[in-house]
Amino acid sequence: MAAAALRLGRAPPRPLVVILGATGTGKSALALQLGLRLGGEIVSADSMQVYKGLDIITNKVSPQEQQLCRHHMISFVDPLVSNYTVVDFRDRAVTLIEDIFARDKIPIVVGGTNYYIESLLWKVLVDTKKGTSTAPGLVADRKAELEQVDAEELHQRLRRVDPEMAARLHPHDRRKVARSLQVFEETGIPHSEILHQQQEEEGGGPLGGPLKYPHSCILWLHADQEALDRRLEQRVDAMVAAGLLEELRDFHRRYNQQRVAENRQDYQHGIFQSIGFKEFHEYLISEGNCSPETSALLLQKGIQALKQVTKRYARRQNKWVRNRFLRRPGPNVPPVFGLEVCDELQWEESVLQPALEIVESFIQGREPPAEPVKMQHDVSENRRSHRVCELCDRVIIGDREWAAHTRSKSHLHHLKKKRKLEASSHAAGTDGDRRSTGSSGQPSSLPVQPESERLGPGQPCTQRAEPCVWDEAGV
Repeated sequence: MAAAALRLGRAPPRPLVVILGATGTGKSALALQLGLRLGGEIVSADSMQVYKGLDIITNKVSPQEQQLCRHHMISFVDPLVSNYTVVDFRDRAVTLIEDIFARDKIPIVVGGTNYYIESLLWKVLVDTKKGTSTAPGLVADRKAELEQVDAEELHQRLRRVDPEMAARLHPHDRRKVARSLQVFEETGIPHSEILHQQQEEEGGGPLGGPLKYPHSCILWLHADQEALDRRLEQRVDAMVAAGLLEELRDFHRRYNQQRVAENRQDYQHGIFQSIGFKEFHEYLISEGNCSPETSALLLQKGIQALKQVTKRYARRQNKWVRNRFLRRPGPNVPPVFGLEVCDELQWEESVLQPALEIVESFIQGREPPAEPVKMQHDVSENRRSHRVCELCDRVIIGDREWAAHTRSKSHLHHLKKKRKLEASSHAAGTDGDRRSTGSSGQPSSLPVQPESERLGPGQPCTQRAEPCVWDEAGV
C-alpha cells in the first residue's frame, strides 16, 4: 500500500505501530520515546490499566510521562465494574485510533493483553447486546450469569447448540464456554459459524477476519529468560519501594474489605484479577489481627508469589507472540521486527535506534532496514488436537502441549506413582495366589493389569481424534 502511494506521487499512509513483549521488557518506555520523536500518541492495550486505581501494581505510566506524550485508554473505568469487555475496549480504541490518524499523527499501541491487541489488528470479535458501563450499576451481565453454572453442564449446553465450538474449547474453561453460549443466545447464530464467516471474508485467514490496518508495523521486545526473570524480580522489589503495600492496603480497604467480610470476594473479574492483588490476600485480611512475625511472613509470601506469577505471565506472553504471529505465516499477519532488550546499557543502540529506523521506513514508504522475524513451523502439527490424560486428570490441547505434558515433572511423578501401585498390587496378588493355592487350590481374584496395557515413559494416557482448540477469537 505504501509503495503504491509513492508511485502515484502521494504520501504513504501513516502506519499503526504495535509494541509487543513480555511484561518488564520496556514496552512503555519505547512507546514514549517513539511518540516524542515521531509525533505519535499512545494507546494502551492493557486490560487492567483501563481501571482506576492500583497504578503501581498494573505498572501504569506516571502522570509526568502522560504529560510528555498523550496517552489513551488508561484509568477511565470504575474499579467496581466487573463486566467491561474486550468489545467495549475495541469500540473505544478504534475510534481513538481513527481520530489520531485523522490528525495526521501515528497511533502507537502498546500493551500485553493479547486479545485486546488482536481485537485492534483483526476482525475477530462478535458484537452482542450492549450491557456494559464504565461506571458501576445494575446492568445485567449474561456471561457472568452463565459462568455460575457448573462447568460440565455449561459445556453440555454448548455441545447441544454449537458442537464445533464445544470441541474447540477446553471443557474447564468456563469463561470462554459461557461467552460462546452468550453469543448464540444473543445472536441466534452459533459462535463457530460467525468466526468462519469472518475468516472467509476477503483478506481473512486463520487468525480471523481481515486486517483493520494493513499498513501495520509490529515491534517485539524480547530477552533471554534468565535476564528477563532477573529484571522482573528487580521490578517487584522496585514496586515495593515505590509504595506498593500502601496502594494495596488502601485499595483493599476501599473496595475489597467488605466483600471479604461477606464472603463474596471475586478475583476472577475486573481489576480484582490483577496480577499482584490476590497474591497479597492473606497478608491484607490478617494485617492487624496477627502477630508482627506472622504478618512479616505473609508479606514475604505475597512478594515471592508476585515474583513467581509475574515470571509465569511473561512466559505466556512470549508464547502467544510466537504462536500467533511467528509460527503462522499468512497474508493477514503484519511483519514482526524483533528487538533484543537483554542489556539495558545498550538500550539506545539495540532498541531505540533500530525501532526508530524501522518505523521511519514505514512512514516514508520504503523497505525496512531489518528483516522481520521468521520462525520455523511444523505444517503437520495439529494445534487443535484434544487429548485426555486420565493419569493426571487433565485435558491437553495441541500436539506441542501434549508432548510437553508427557515430559513434565507432574506427569512423570504420577506415572512413577502408578507403577509403584501396580508393582505392589502385582506382588500382593502373587503372594495371595501362593497362599490361596496352598490352602484351597483356588487362584486369587485380585486383578493384575496386563503388561501390554501399562504406560511407558511419555506414552499417551488417552487420545481422542476430534479437533479442539482454544477460542481463536480470544473472547
